[in-house]
Amino acid sequence: MKRKFLLLGLFFLTLTAITSSAAEETFEINTTLMRSTFKLEGQALGKPQGVGIVGTAFILAKPSASDPQKGYFVLVTGGHILKNMAGDEAVLFLRSKTGDTFQKRPYPIKIRKNGRPVWTDHPEADVAVMYIDLPIDADVTPLSTDFLATDEMLKQYNVHPGDRLSCLGYPLTVEANDAGFPILRSGQIASYPLTPTKLVKTFTFDFNVFEGNSGGPVYLSDSNRFYGGSTNIGPVQFLVGLVSEQTIITEEIKTKSQKRTIALPLGLAIVIHASLIREALDLLPPL
Repeated sequence: MKRKFLLLGLFFLTLTAITSSAAEETFEINTTLMRSTFKLEGQALGKPQGVGIVGTAFILAKPSASDPQKGYFVLVTGGHILKNMAGDEAVLFLRSKTGDTFQKRPYPIKIRKNGRPVWTDHPEADVAVMYIDLPIDADVTPLSTDFLATDEMLKQYNVHPGDRLSCLGYPLTVEANDAGFPILRSGQIASYPLTPTKLVKTFTFDFNVFEGNSGGPVYLSDSNRFYGGSTNIGPVQFLVGLVSEQTIITEEIKTKSQKRTIALPLGLAIVIHASLIREALDLLPPL
């Protein structure tokens, strides 16, 4: 049995829903995102059978345009991940929960229909989004798309170079445990300016990227933060973007007998701004 939508307030968290003190005590973005971030795997395009490509995907809840009490599951990942997968299907490694125990379970998802993509690309950014049906017993705690940072949110909360962000993913396909949870790592915003995001589009994140990290959510989780001219008591938690690629410098080495090019990874990630994820979501057909 599958489900494609969920009820607002019962299954997903909105920015409005966490304003009460009781909600603030129970909501914690690290665990919430852990439970809605998954490994995504498929056959690598143009490679021999059995050679795969692995990335990270996360699930958000997109509020329904026709019924404000409903939200639809949306898978978000890097556009290059789906484009580099062959065939009509990929595997999303979901989890189910029995008591206090989580079990990893592979779940085939349609990424193409008759060879045509079922996902929607952002026209100018490495972002892909698609509606997705999930098994009724899948353990997922999606945030609302309201958690995607806008320019106004970045300015309001004084997000700046040096801020520490967190990221979830599967570096070199490694999982945190047998249940298939992602690995949490962190780093600092390493570039400026951050806005206007429509023009800037990306920022640099001091975070060593490996294969499998692409598509992972990047987010701010802070408390008692200074903004608006004073220190504000309480949590500040929202999505800032997704990992797109690592920064690599190529260098050409010449000798008398040969010439070769080497790649020098700088340990820096390129992150797509959350506002561009919002723009990709707006391109999905309304439900």
